[in-house]
Amino acid sequence: MTGIASAPGKIVLSGEYAVLSGAPAICMAIDRRAVAMLRPARGGGCRVHAIGVAGANRFRIVDAVCADARPDGDIVLDTSEFAEDGTKIGVGSSAALTVALTAALSGSDDVLERALAAHTRLQGRAGSGVDVATAFHGGLVRYAMSPRKVDRIAWPAGLAFRVIWTGAPASTTAKLAKLLGKRPRKSRIGFEDVAASMADHWSCGEADALLDGYRRYIEALRRFSVDHDLGVFDAGHDALTEAAMADGLIYKPAGAGGGDIGTLFGRNEDELDAFIDRHSALVHRIVPCALDPQGVRLERS
Repeated sequence: MTGIASAPGKIVLSGEYAVLSGAPAICMAIDRRAVAMLRPARGGGCRVHAIGVAGANRFRIVDAVCADARPDGDIVLDTSEFAEDGTKIGVGSSAALTVALTAALSGSDDVLERALAAHTRLQGRAGSGVDVATAFHGGLVRYAMSPRKVDRIAWPAGLAFRVIWTGAPASTTAKLAKLLGKRPRKSRIGFEDVAASMADHWSCGEADALLDGYRRYIEALRRFSVDHDLGVFDAGHDALTEAAMADGLIYKPAGAGGGDIGTLFGRNEDELDAFIDRHSALVHRIVPCALDPQGVRLERS
């Protein structure tokens, strides 16, 4: 039995954390793809090979996807596109690999429910599933966790973005555990309300209203982060956020924050490039990527 499948990484654009309480999140698939391949093994059995930054997590992913029994054949997991300088950048490699491996093993791209179940096992029932849904569907996604609802939406006309890597890895799992261990504060409810408003701005597709909405969103995210001791704006995110605000642009940490990546938004490419030139001391590295309209994909053997 042989099979090859790929799935895209993701960047959460709004609704991080709030999605766990029922607020909608906006997430984009990016054209950095995880690849999973099953190939015949000499002498039988199953061996797992990792290319890129899957590390020890590769075995947990295989165990989560192959909950009943491992297949007879070698499994190759490639996340080389999810790293810079050999360090993960935080664009959803585990979810993308889970989706890709589920598709490669089944020979089908109709794997959303199975991939969600596998990723839930992988994360110990933490997480919302937004990264899995985005890896499955591709494009720009509006996602609600309970009841689960996934809608593809169009990228707003006149909205440009850049992805900036902080150079510091962050652990989403650790931040979620910290959040779950704390008593909810009033700022959490306020942030959930603002997250719902941001999702509506994204769905309406008006770039100016979206950028204006992010100012309120960022302030609510700051309060939420401080109240729950999450450090979302650590690792250089805070300085970039302030510099962007001063220049009439928007920058925000992506996903759990406290490292990994952030997203810079503006109305055109030129003003984003000018910002990056002016504030080069704050910018560790630009991550070249684009919106990937394709979700999980079976590849030619």
